[in-house]
Amino acid sequence: MADPGPTLPSICPSILTPSYSAPIVAPGWTAQLVVTGLLTPRSLLFDDAGALLVVESGTGIQRITFDDYGDTCLVVRNSNQVVDQPDLNHSLEFSAETGTLYASSSNNVYAWDYDSSTGTASLTPPQTLVTGMDGTDHVSRTLLLSRDDPGKLIVSRGSYSNNDQAAVFLLSGHSQIRAFDITSPAAGNFPYSFTSGNPIGFGLRNSVGIAEEPTTNALYSVENSIDDIVRNGVDVHDNNPGEELNYHGPISQIPSSPSPNFGYPSCFALWDPTNFPDLGTLTVGEQFSMTQSTSLNDQICASSYVAPRLTFQAHQAPLDIIFTPSGSAAYVSFHGSWDRSQPVGYKVSEIAFSGGQPVAASDSTTSTNDILSNADLSVCPGQCFRPVGLAMDSKGRIFVSSDTTGEIYVLQKTPATTGGGSACRPNKARKRRGVYVHA
Repeated sequence: MADPGPTLPSICPSILTPSYSAPIVAPGWTAQLVVTGLLTPRSLLFDDAGALLVVESGTGIQRITFDDYGDTCLVVRNSNQVVDQPDLNHSLEFSAETGTLYASSSNNVYAWDYDSSTGTASLTPPQTLVTGMDGTDHVSRTLLLSRDDPGKLIVSRGSYSNNDQAAVFLLSGHSQIRAFDITSPAAGNFPYSFTSGNPIGFGLRNSVGIAEEPTTNALYSVENSIDDIVRNGVDVHDNNPGEELNYHGPISQIPSSPSPNFGYPSCFALWDPTNFPDLGTLTVGEQFSMTQSTSLNDQICASSYVAPRLTFQAHQAPLDIIFTPSGSAAYVSFHGSWDRSQPVGYKVSEIAFSGGQPVAASDSTTSTNDILSNADLSVCPGQCFRPVGLAMDSKGRIFVSSDTTGEIYVLQKTPATTGGGSACRPNKARKRRGVYVHA
């Protein structure tokens, strides 16, 4: 007997469908397109009134409320611009305790007084908390308010270029995660220079996604690794190096000196050992250098730098990570490749966790389970879903922004279906009452 799929609402008053082939939904999940017409939506966040805040790159911050008919049946009730500021480009945070809204441009971190009951922000112009981060290549400055060390704002900054040699130096401020004390504005500390923040780690080429695991408060980041790499004169860039999930630990326990160094731009994580020159004993996830010399080689990479906790297929471009409240899983958005002969990524994936750590071993190549993906990557990025920001509401539903299509999807986990555990084949997906399900 064919699997009937998960139970869906009997009536959903408004159904949105994408202009391209709908994403494929994994077994045990339901997904629905719920917002269209946005301008390059990036990070997502819920305020304490349950409204969804969205950074529209080059525009500002939008606030969206929904009429909730249950499951994935959500209809936009109201949408209004909370902040009109074109230099905002990626990230935001919110403190319900202080009523403060934070957002970032390529150079600055800003703060506004924010009233979630009315959905309004004041302070014009906003207060600048952190500055000195301008760059020309990786310009997303991701923000996270720490649970482990309350009063600390974590800021991630990427490299200045693909192969940024200045990132070798901690004082450059490039390819780093730092934390800032935001509890004492009266002390006259603001704005901080980025390099004055407490270093959490460096050698992190472009760690756009950061999150604290809820049972241990350990910080994790997902890193976009280098493009166009050559190993000992051989082009290996199609499948190497891998993207990374890095473990930092609780930030209150990370030494500021020496700051943990994760390798970039000297060392990189192996993803595919096939036809990899001078492989030696390297395995998946172990770090290698582009060339071998007495000053830098694979052995030095292994002994002197922090290896990733997990490694992913090269060029998938992970941009966000969130955890379930129980810490049983993490979800990662893979924005998708450009520097590869065959596209990869363009999906949202689940990683199983237990005891504050991924269940998979560090050399695993099967640590992720795709839950929302595109059937035909040959049409990407122009005609497909391209995920960026992730947010989870109080009902455990996952909201996902797609920047190139100006959309937001909602995902909900449902009771396990027969044959669950792997992504759907394209010819097994269907649409029922506008909700895309695995059949």
